[in-house]
Amino acid sequence: MTISLPRPLSALADQPVAPPDSAGGSRYLFPILAFAGVFQAVLQTVMVPLLPSMPTFTGASQTSVSWLITTTLLVGAVVTPIFGRLADMFGKKRMLLVAFVFMTIGALICAVTSDIAFLIFARGLQGAGAAVIPVGISILRDELPREKVNGAIAMMSSTLGIGTALGLPFAASVAEYSNWHVLFWVIAGIGLAVTTAAALFIRESEVRSGGRFDGVGAVGLTAALVCLLVPITQGSSWGWGSPAVLGMFASSLFLFALWGYQQLRNVNPLVDLRVSARRSVLLPHVTALLVGFAFYGNALITTQLLQAPRGDAGYGLTILQAAVCQLPTSLSMIVFAQVGARVSERFGSKVTILSGAICLVLGYALHTVPHKALWMVIAALGVAAIGTALVYSTLPMLIVRAVPSTQMAAANGVNVLLRTMGTTMCSAVVATLLAASMVGGVASAAGFSIAYGVCAVLAVLVFVVSLALPGQRERREKFRGISCDVDHSCV
Repeated sequence: MTISLPRPLSALADQPVAPPDSAGGSRYLFPILAFAGVFQAVLQTVMVPLLPSMPTFTGASQTSVSWLITTTLLVGAVVTPIFGRLADMFGKKRMLLVAFVFMTIGALICAVTSDIAFLIFARGLQGAGAAVIPVGISILRDELPREKVNGAIAMMSSTLGIGTALGLPFAASVAEYSNWHVLFWVIAGIGLAVTTAAALFIRESEVRSGGRFDGVGAVGLTAALVCLLVPITQGSSWGWGSPAVLGMFASSLFLFALWGYQQLRNVNPLVDLRVSARRSVLLPHVTALLVGFAFYGNALITTQLLQAPRGDAGYGLTILQAAVCQLPTSLSMIVFAQVGARVSERFGSKVTILSGAICLVLGYALHTVPHKALWMVIAALGVAAIGTALVYSTLPMLIVRAVPSTQMAAANGVNVLLRTMGTTMCSAVVATLLAASMVGGVASAAGFSIAYGVCAVLAVLVFVVSLALPGQRERREKFRGISCDVDHSCV
């Protein structure tokens, strides 16, 4: 049941509305949360340049070692919506600290052992860091004054890309000049510092949703995601047509259908599917899935291209040299996250996302050119990173304006979950395409071009979906007849 409520036009503007007393929030809030976002992205990325050497370091098979990446992605996908819901119910700072503690303990375990079973467990604990960005965005929305919210959320959202770009050279330099355990000792120290700073300087948000936690929904979502993501990540090694892969995909479809039915009938659902089905929420979620795929390909494919031996496709760079080539990506995302926030304030979020999609397409158009000079590879990386920053800086603001404040962390958690699913799918697709193009144990130039081309198609889809987003003018013209729930969320 909905009722029409008179609302001031400013409430429908492109800026989220923060609580009137938010100006009193800690001045350390944004720096701590932004650094935490970069930290969790680095933690997710550091294993990528180490992966080829991990069988030697651990004495485990390549298949077992691949779970050091798979487990982190899988746990991150599962805990993000769950932690988001718990944060809305029991306290955002509380769940943020829980995530930091899990990440730090995971890093400590990696620092002291080379046993593959313990390492996989530790990487699973580090996957809890995926909840940092959605919970952090919700804290910023609750605590910062209105004029600072857009820029802070934009930067917080883009820390995923910034951390990814910084994590590669960080891990590569440590791996090249020191023992790989040192890397995780450093990360554990950073985690301890971030946890302490958050405990001392971030105050608990007063915005709570209440209600009971949907344990059945959490178990159902976990089972469905495991059945979906495990065959995606392992399909290239198990065989895409194998009974295990096909059976898990079928089980995933069944479990998602059952879970959706349970969520719609639950008074306190883990994910409010009715809110998620609204155009203003659904389209940002679809965009997150697509751009997650497109963004990850920019770093994943290019890293392998730069390190491939000179000849048909590669540039023969060392791990460290390849990682340094991606530093402009980090700088681009830092700058253009703020540019995206300003463009959204002036012209609307739709313009920002469309501009980002165009940059992604242009970046991948450059990537698909075979036998190009190294400077063109770096330029393509930067252009695609600009597109990613523009889109990532805008998606959380769309969510903030479209859902009730009591569901903020949960809704952003679903958005980050879909980003993670996009990156997971990208990893599987790229691995399959490059493996299929191997000639003498090295991926061919055609294979790299095809992989880039697939990401370009996803970037085009981001543009197409963005066309359906309501523009700034359209939202304002809806003002007179707007219908709202009693919690003032727009229908």
